[in-house]
Amino acid sequence: MSATPDIPRTSFHLEEEPHPPEGGSTMLGFWVYLMSDCLIFAILFATYGVLGGNYAAGPAPSDLFELELVAINTTFLLVSSITFGFAMLSMMQDRLRSTLIWLAVTGAFGIGFLGIELYEFLHLIHIGAGPQRSGFLSAFFLLVGTHGLHVFFGVIWLVTLMVQVTQRGLIGANRRRLMCLSMFWHFLDVIWIGVFTFVYLLGMLQ
Repeated sequence: MSATPDIPRTSFHLEEEPHPPEGGSTMLGFWVYLMSDCLIFAILFATYGVLGGNYAAGPAPSDLFELELVAINTTFLLVSSITFGFAMLSMMQDRLRSTLIWLAVTGAFGIGFLGIELYEFLHLIHIGAGPQRSGFLSAFFLLVGTHGLHVFFGVIWLVTLMVQVTQRGLIGANRRRLMCLSMFWHFLDVIWIGVFTFVYLLGMLQ
């Protein structure tokens, strides 16, 4: 009985295991977060659409809104989106100081936006047009206040990143964080255009 010759077994091994691009999961996860935020604001816009006409014999938007002040606030946020774009261009050119300067300018516009919005809220509450006055005002404070809260945390995130960039430079991790914040900031800009159009401009026509 002849023995069967052993057949050598060969195995295939990659010299280097493939890895996803560094930071790819971070960007994907942040896109998922932005989509969830879109759903939140969609719900808030829908809520305002339902309650925006319920004045409870109280003041209407045309009685309360100062369109000139809101236009200045809108300009602050739109310009801050442009200055953030300049910061990203400086980052791509490895210009550390220029990146920090443009980020600081962006933060200043963001703080200015928040200051005007806070003044508006306090003024409305002072004249008795607080969120408890009517369904319209409840929906208004909820929608605009949620956006303002996002801008507030965006400014905190911006300051934190400025500290990290100052300490560690434009390393890969900081670049990814700045990219995420850039998407977040432009997202807030787009949402505010919707707020300005749907709440303020259309409200003044009522």
